[in-house]
Parts: sequence; C-alpha cells; structure tokens
Amino acid sequence: MSDHTNTTPADSDEPRITVRSHTELADALPYLLGFQPDENLVLVAVHGSGGRFGGRVRVGIPTDPADWPAIADVLTDALVTGSARRLGTPDAIVAFLCREPGPGETGATVMEALRPLAQHVRLAAGARDVPVVEAICLSDHRCWSYCCPDPVCCPAEGTPLTPPGTSVLAAAAVYAGVAVRGSLRAMERRLLPPDDGGDPAWTTALDGACSHLLPRLLDDDEGPVVGEQTLTVAAGLITRLLQLPEVRDPKEADARDDRAIGLDEAAAVIVGLQDRETRDRAAEWMEGPLAPPALRLWRALARRCSGAYDEYAAGPLALAGWVAWSTGDPAEARVALALALRADPDYTFALLLHHACNEGLAAESIRRVLRRAGKDRRLAATRVAEKVRTPGPGRRGSGPSAQRRTVPLPSALRWPGRRPRPSASGAEGGNAPDRGAPAARASQQGRDARPGSSGSAGSLRQTGAGRPPLPVRPRGGRPGAGPGGPRGPYGAAPGRGPSGRLPLRSSRPTRRPQGGRPPRGRR
Repeated sequence: MSDHTNTTPADSDEPRITVRSHTELADALPYLLGFQPDENLVLVAVHGSGGRFGGRVRVGIPTDPADWPAIADVLTDALVTGSARRLGTPDAIVAFLCREPGPGETGATVMEALRPLAQHVRLAAGARDVPVVEAICLSDHRCWSYCCPDPVCCPAEGTPLTPPGTSVLAAAAVYAGVAVRGSLRAMERRLLPPDDGGDPAWTTALDGACSHLLPRLLDDDEGPVVGEQTLTVAAGLITRLLQLPEVRDPKEADARDDRAIGLDEAAAVIVGLQDRETRDRAAEWMEGPLAPPALRLWRALARRCSGAYDEYAAGPLALAGWVAWSTGDPAEARVALALALRADPDYTFALLLHHACNEGLAAESIRRVLRRAGKDRRLAATRVAEKVRTPGPGRRGSGPSAQRRTVPLPSALRWPGRRPRPSASGAEGGNAPDRGAPAARASQQGRDARPGSSGSAGSLRQTGAGRPPLPVRPRGGRPGAGPGGPRGPYGAAPGRGPSGRLPLRSSRPTRRPQGGRPPRGRR
C-alpha cells in the first residue's frame, strides 16, 4: 500500500493511534463515522505530515455509472471547501468505497465494478491539488486497495477484515467512550416503515385523524386547541414509554414501543405535528431523563408514516434528529435529518438542523432558545390565568382567547441522570428555590388554579383531572426569541395568528429604545 501514516484523534496533545495499512484504515472507518456505511462513498480529509484525520463526507453510490463523475466532483469539492473553513485545505484524501455483493457477485467483482468511481475521485481531487493517498474498497468482509500495486501487500482476492471489536483501534475507542451504532441500514430501519408498509390499520387511523384534525388546524380559533391536545397526548405517550422496562435489543425495543402506542393516539400526534408551532414546542423534550423516551416516540411515529403519508414523517424524523443531536449522538442525528429531507426536501426545520449539525455547531445555542421560549410561554399562560380568575369591571374572563394558554406546555429537565419516581397519584411536582439548583418549579395546573404551588422534586406533574402527567420545566437559560408563526400546518401561507403576532421569520422581539428605562419621574 502507499507509505503513509494516519493519526487520530485530531488534538496532538492527546494520545494518538497510528494506522499503517489499508486494513487498519478499513477498521477505523466505523469509528470515524459512528456506524458502518452501506452502499456509500466516503471521503476523509488528512492534514499535516502525520496524516491527522479531519473532516469527512458521505454519499450513497448511484446505481447508474454515468452519474459517478458528477458525484465524485461534488463530494470532493464539499470536502475540500468544508475542510478549508475549519482546519485549512487538506493535504490528502482517503477514499472508501463500500458495497456488498449482489446476487451472483463476489467481493472481487464489486471491487472491479467500482474501480472507475475510484478513478473519478482521484481525478476530481487532483484537479483541486489534493492527492488521494489511499482508495479502499470494502465488500464481503474484505478490503482492496486501488493505490497499491504490490500483490504481496494487497492480493487480488482481497485482505480479510479483522473481526469487529478485536483491533487495537477498537480497544482504544471503547476506552475513549466512542461507540459504533452498527450499520447504516440498521439505523435507518429504526426510523423507516417496514418494507411491507406496516399494519394497514395505521393508514386507516391516519385517514380518520386527517379528516377530523386538518380542518381544525387551519382554523384560527381551533388551531391552538388542537396544538394543546397534541402535546397532551404526546406527553402521556412519553410517560408511558418511560415506565416500560428496558430492552437492550433494538428490534425488540422498537416492537415493544409500537405495541404500547395506540392507533388513534399515534395518528393524532402525527397530524398535530404538521403545525409548526406545535412541533417547535414538542422540540423542548430535548434533554434530561425525558429525552430518551421522547426519541423513542418520534422513531415510532416516523415508522407509521407510510404510503400516502410518507411526507408526514418529516416532522417526527426532524424531532428525532434534534433529540439525538441534543443528547450527544450526531451519527443518528444526521441519519434522521437526512431521512426527514428525503421525505420533504423543503422542510426548513430539518434543513437548518442538518446544516448546523454538519457544520459542528453547538446544540446548546438552540437549547437556550427553546428554554427561553418555554419560559416566556408559561409566563404568558400565568398572566392569562390570573385575568381569567380575577376579571376586571365589565369583563367576563372567559372565552377561547382567554383560556387557550392555560394548559401547561411539556418541556425537558435540565439535569441528566435523574429518573422520575411515580407518586401515589402517578405524578410528581417540583420546586426550584434558587436559579441553577437541581430542581424544577412545579405548578398545579387547571383552568382555575393558580400556578406556583410546590411539591416534591421530580420530573412529572399532574395537569388536571383526566389528563396525563406533563414534564416540569426548569428555571434558567439565557434570553432568546420564542417561536411564532401561523397556526396552519407546515407549509401554509404566512400571516398573522389569532394573537395578532407575526411569525418569527418576519418579526423580531420587542426591545427597549437605546438608553434603557427613563429616570423615575420623567416621561
């Protein structure tokens, strides 16, 4: 093979792992991506004289060889341009071509079939003055090097790959806490409907939910009510999933979650998430002990969107990608967000998250905005509840506009590791004596109840008679703009909502004039 050495991780002050052969490079690929790619072309940037790994890009290999030159050019340009913004122009590129043999094929025939694609990548990289120091084909548990002519080092029948988890790199990854999620196909199976379309009753339930809820979503008065009902049902489902016993096998865990979610419940939440504001409020389940069951719920809902409802999966898939990214799993986040864009290429929420995740931005900046939005919403609900309870002269203190924000909004806890302990009534409250303390403020919710009553610290609270427990929203967080916009489903024309406020994309939060508040006594 080519005489070069690659080291990882990128920080030279940390312990380095050196790979010196194409088999070791092939073994390193799953740890670079977080999963084993299937039917993919992967390019990895190499920086410095020591061969330090940098950025990486991945794309599915087109079935038509006529598309290979364009794919190689676009992917190489994306890697060189993106790497130049972060670590500088790469000094070299390592290419991986992954494809399993089809019927009547062997690994050697796959390697020969993909050789033109490897040559297109080398030409595209050479046109940008970045050499491809190694191009490796992975197929049928063997690897071949397109750059090494030595039959002793790289025999024609290929070099067997080491068993997963047995190499020095695998041991170092386990020690560093780096996990491999399995194959890309296995990750996508948890987010996509079954190959046979799933239970026909799923489609029937979605038909009924659409006929009943979509007209209400488009109505200015009924839209907020549907949003509250959607979040209440989703909160009950998350609580139900949280109480299920843990199952380690992913396939069995997904089947258990599907059995625990009712047909009408899933259909109602899927249709309700087509409203952008409801989806943004559901994104507040992003951290703490409620994030894992929320991720399981979004996966289960995405699996039920099949056939004519493929596009409806964009919302649950985008939420699944956001929660995965927020909880420190960018590999699953990229897969989920890519599937969301496959379902709806113009889905802005998924587009922005996918770009931010690929650019390496911090998820905490988005979490701060969502925390502030939830806090502002609860303050507004408190003011409305007080007006309803103490109407002024000539006021009735009732009506849809006055009562529409009295239902508490679900949001996530801020501290990890705490699991809710169900009380005798099946719900818990919480209090927060100081900002930053590991506790949450609880409020006994109801149409005529005053928020602010405290109870034992926990993660769930009762929202009224006959309603499922909702998570407690913590204190803290930096100010940010809350989401707004029309009440119609995603993609509806922009306009003013029932409250008269413009959407967030066309308005800015109200600010005081420069100079602050005028001195007391002056107007």
